[in-house]
Amino acid sequence: MEEKLPHEFSQFYLQDVTFANLMMRRIYNVLIVANPYDAFMLEDDGRIEEKVYNEYMELGLRYPPMFTRVSTTEEAMVTLQTTNIDLVICMPGTADNDAFSVARSIKQAFKNIPCVVLTPFSHGITKRMKNEDLRMFDYVFCWLGNTNLILSIIKLIEDKMNIAHDIRESGVQMILLVEDSIRFYSSILPNLYSYILAQSKRFSTEALNKHQATLRMRGRPKVVLARTYEEAMTIYNQFSDNCLGVICDARFPMKETSTDENDKLPSPLRDTDVYKDPEAGLKLLRAIRAKDEYVPLIMESSESANREKAEAEGFRFVDKNSKQMSLDLRRIMEEHMGFGDFIFRNPKTHEEIVRIKSLKDLQDNIFQIPNDSMLYHISRNHMSRWLSARAIFPVSQFLRGITWHKLQDVDAHRQITFDAIVQYRHMKNLGVVAVFDRMKYDRYAHFARIGEGSLGGKGRGLAFLDNIIKLHPEFNGFEGVKVQIPKTLVLCTDVFDQFMETNNLYPIALSDASDEDILQHFLQAQLPDTMIADFLTFFDAVKAPIAIRSSSLLEDSHYQPFAGIYNTYMIPCLDNRDAMLEMLACAIKSVYASVYFHDSKAYMKATSNVIDQEKMAVILQEVVGKQYDDHFYPTFSGVLRSLNYYPIGDELPEEGIASLALGLGKYIVDGGQTLRVSPYHPHQVLQMSEWDIALRDTQTQFYALDMAPIGRQFKVDDGFNIRKLKVKEAEKDGSLRYICSTFDPYDQVINDGFYDGGRKIISFVGVLQHDVFPLPELLQMAMKHGSEAMKRPVEIEFACNLNDDGSGELYLLQIRPIADARQMLDKDLSKVPDEACLLRSYQALGHGISDDITDVVYVKYNDEFSPMNNYFVADDIERLNRKFLAEGRHYVLIGPGRWGSSDHYLGVPVKWPTISAARIIVEVALKNYHVDPSQGTHFFQNLTSFGVGYFTIGDTSACGGFVRKDLLDAMPAVEETQYVRHVRFDKAFRIMIDGQKQEGLVDINQ
Repeated sequence: MEEKLPHEFSQFYLQDVTFANLMMRRIYNVLIVANPYDAFMLEDDGRIEEKVYNEYMELGLRYPPMFTRVSTTEEAMVTLQTTNIDLVICMPGTADNDAFSVARSIKQAFKNIPCVVLTPFSHGITKRMKNEDLRMFDYVFCWLGNTNLILSIIKLIEDKMNIAHDIRESGVQMILLVEDSIRFYSSILPNLYSYILAQSKRFSTEALNKHQATLRMRGRPKVVLARTYEEAMTIYNQFSDNCLGVICDARFPMKETSTDENDKLPSPLRDTDVYKDPEAGLKLLRAIRAKDEYVPLIMESSESANREKAEAEGFRFVDKNSKQMSLDLRRIMEEHMGFGDFIFRNPKTHEEIVRIKSLKDLQDNIFQIPNDSMLYHISRNHMSRWLSARAIFPVSQFLRGITWHKLQDVDAHRQITFDAIVQYRHMKNLGVVAVFDRMKYDRYAHFARIGEGSLGGKGRGLAFLDNIIKLHPEFNGFEGVKVQIPKTLVLCTDVFDQFMETNNLYPIALSDASDEDILQHFLQAQLPDTMIADFLTFFDAVKAPIAIRSSSLLEDSHYQPFAGIYNTYMIPCLDNRDAMLEMLACAIKSVYASVYFHDSKAYMKATSNVIDQEKMAVILQEVVGKQYDDHFYPTFSGVLRSLNYYPIGDELPEEGIASLALGLGKYIVDGGQTLRVSPYHPHQVLQMSEWDIALRDTQTQFYALDMAPIGRQFKVDDGFNIRKLKVKEAEKDGSLRYICSTFDPYDQVINDGFYDGGRKIISFVGVLQHDVFPLPELLQMAMKHGSEAMKRPVEIEFACNLNDDGSGELYLLQIRPIADARQMLDKDLSKVPDEACLLRSYQALGHGISDDITDVVYVKYNDEFSPMNNYFVADDIERLNRKFLAEGRHYVLIGPGRWGSSDHYLGVPVKWPTISAARIIVEVALKNYHVDPSQGTHFFQNLTSFGVGYFTIGDTSACGGFVRKDLLDAMPAVEETQYVRHVRFDKAFRIMIDGQKQEGLVDINQ
């Protein structure tokens, strides 16, 4: 916002409205009381229900009413007593079955049910009505043979029932029609409603998906019918702030003295001193104009002399005698009440300058409008009214308060209008999965989908995260801090189905071909050309590298998370859009291919899923970060878990744990050295407790995206264009300012913050302890609201960009549940003696009981163990794991160091699919081979999700525990290699893990 704007206009917050709470009271059941002949005439050979239904469908309306027909008062009473009737329509019958008598009887017995008299138009009926007191009926209409009248009656009564609530709820608008001629309002109302409902169908296109469009139509303007001056003023005064316009007759009843006896009302209709005043319309419009200088006022009259009177006072005029009266009224409404397109005009010539069809159109053109045209429209509140007519209430109400009198600055009005539209579009995008539309998607758009299929697991999680952020504005309550999800486009699962079938890929995909062979077949396949324009629009909106992420049906489900099984590729942002298109297409096809790679098939088998039933959605997502020379990365990434099975000090398991790392989150996923911290204890960081621990156990490398073009050279390894850099590179980039400490080698101390010279330690001290950025508070909110929304513990991935001034953006990237334990543990493990145990750990991850396993696979380690052979160890274990999968058996896996590390010096470099049959995984710290416990990776997400226990057994009293390796060594081997041994017990042993106490054991004497 420009500095010159007054403070009262420079800061604003638009309150969102929900259309789901509008039009809550409906007419569902209509009772028609008429003699058989009139009923036949009304139904036009029995088709009224069909006609009304078709009218509803054509206008995109829901809930068409049902009709019940009876002929006598007695039948009507029985129906009313036995059926929920919302509206009664009475038609004149015979002398013995008078419509007014019937209606009077029904209204007296059922005072709360709307009752309408519908009468054919004739001289006799008109004469008869002059002697009837019509005030007890809700409305009297003339039947002119048009079924649109039935729809109008229903909508008029629904509007009357809902108007007070809907204006209070969201600020819907009202059109006030003042007319006492039964014949005329019976004619004008169908035309008026037809126009308004058609317009509401048009403006529903502002919605982001079909469901939102249907709901949005509930925000259409309401029509209220008044038949006297006093009734009109009462309604206007009640809803004046939401009046879109007034249409009124020239002559109608009014409580004033008149000398003309012809103006007196028939005695049954009038109160004392109520007359048909020939200037009631002018008096009403003058009174309303005195209260609102902007509201459009229209007079309609059959007396041509009234045209001159109305136009002399600035009112619009419609001649009732005109054969195109309805078209004249529509034209005036379109121009002055905000219906149709918004047309910026030259105020002198009235020529069209720019035609605006949508909110995005207005946003794109607002700075191009000439000053004199802008002044003409804003000084008359035209934009606010147009937005009101389109049910864009938050922006309309905000702009309505900024009149030309308050802010006489055209450029300031432009900027305020633009900012309000941007804020509104962002607000409406939050928590909504929009249908991708090239005409609407720009840098202010948010989350969209292509296709009608599923979003997949990650896609659902992202949409869910987006909704959590929307429901909790406190996320964005910190100055200079923005919390959001990245700009996202999802290709739904039906796009995958079409791709697979069109290119006949199932035969190669389901074969035993190598991963490389499968990938090449997929890369040679074709994506639909229709997506090219969509992708180009997405590039223009994002202007950043793009991550192409898998989002299968099974990924991140509540019961079988497939975290990290399928591939995620990243492509750089290039000026050459054709080169970007080529890379994007290859990346999408490579993600599709990863469904059928060897590891994926092994995982499917381990989880008893069928590979050909898996469906893949693909997420195209803005990569969080900044570009530094030829590489790109965020200030830091992290994984947050709402359960902490490794609490230290006064930490509690339910306070959660975060793993933080400089650069791309792939570093955490791959098991790199991260900083472990509880969001509730940001000053308590074990890795920073001693300088020698900090030097040894903090991050020395990080991942960044290589910004060089990669063409079609995609590989099975999705990290082929991810660069592993040393922290010194980040120091040169200037990205460490708030996330590092500096080691002084001379004084042997670590100083908080960035200083010249000395080794930089990734301590996150600025964001954890010096309040540069409110990371602990934001992570606490994410855990709290995420867990509450999912009703279970969760894991959340995130990334953050920090700016030099300490401001920044936190992006939530993914949320998935941490599955609950299959069995509850009610035994005190401390009472199980050591001699009954094969192994015991006081640092155990997991919770629950298992008693159906007899096998142990363990690495043949000792104190002199060397990690040099860990790749061979991994090969042996993978081969054994395949045998267990084939036999449907499970086992306990024991070995030294960190399982799943990408660095074989830290442990055995297995991937989850290669050990997927293990039910307990044990990492043992040896005398000369000590590695801190692992945490926060996809590998461990899968462990906990499948109820797999992870035991750490250390060589220190803090970690403790033991493995009776001598017992295992003494047992005969089922199979043995140079590095690995497999033994089998005669009977199953019992595995027990207490997740709250972090204690676990294997009881072999159960």
